[in-house]
Amino acid sequence: MDYPSLLSIAVLVMPVFIKKYVCQKHTCGCSMANGADFFAQIRDMLAGSKRVVFLTGAGISKESGIPTFRGNDGLWKSYDPVKLASLSAFLENPSLVWEFYSYRQRLIRKCRPNPAHVAISRIEDQKKGDGCWVLTQNVDGLHRCAGSKNIVELHGNIFKAKCIQCGFYGDMDMDMGVDAAAAAALPPKCPNCGSVLKPGVVLFEEALPQKEWAKAIGIASSCDLMLIVGTSLNVSPANALPFCAKDNKAVLVEVNPEETWLSRSMDFTLKGSAADVLPRIVTY
Repeated sequence: MDYPSLLSIAVLVMPVFIKKYVCQKHTCGCSMANGADFFAQIRDMLAGSKRVVFLTGAGISKESGIPTFRGNDGLWKSYDPVKLASLSAFLENPSLVWEFYSYRQRLIRKCRPNPAHVAISRIEDQKKGDGCWVLTQNVDGLHRCAGSKNIVELHGNIFKAKCIQCGFYGDMDMDMGVDAAAAAALPPKCPNCGSVLKPGVVLFEEALPQKEWAKAIGIASSCDLMLIVGTSLNVSPANALPFCAKDNKAVLVEVNPEETWLSRSMDFTLKGSAADVLPRIVTY
């Protein structure tokens, strides 16, 4: 899918510094005078939007203490987690992959939603119905824990399991521990056909679930405001969703500590912590 109109945007105005934030206006016609005005404008856009979408990534979960297993997060038992979280690794050694994912489950179980998750849930309550959606690349379930209901989990859920033989998909909260008896119980078996179950997340080398992907495209293509939070937009095909929104003339607002490859194509970019920024745009 080609969206040359968005990719060709190269308009960049002088940054407006808001304490530790940097806000930039690119293509939106909204006027900006100072930091307080900016947050007020975002609140006004939220109040006036018919459908707002939050596209969230690993950054928002990292603020709850969940490691991304990239970069400085290092290796797991001398394995590269990015390589381990692949379909080929699962097919070669499902027990090892399940040991890794049960370890991740234990880490995630200790974490709680942060103020960014809570702010998104609050905005969903205010918009009511299907006026607010979360399209998340995260698999930790923290948006649901915070109270959000309109969620599309693009990459699945780590507390689910799927059978690649019969299609079973259900809960699988593996509190396996680290002893030999727990390891011997891996990998879990399908309750329907007895085949080895796969973690309920989208592994590398796998396509996104078609039902969820089609739903996400439909939601993104019908929104008039999209906030892109805590994602580098480096993972395909989820990074195509802002293009779908822009094709519907939606306003794009990026919230991220670092600039991304699409920052200059956003209507607004706000450099900062999601847990600090998002509560500031909620009307209580």
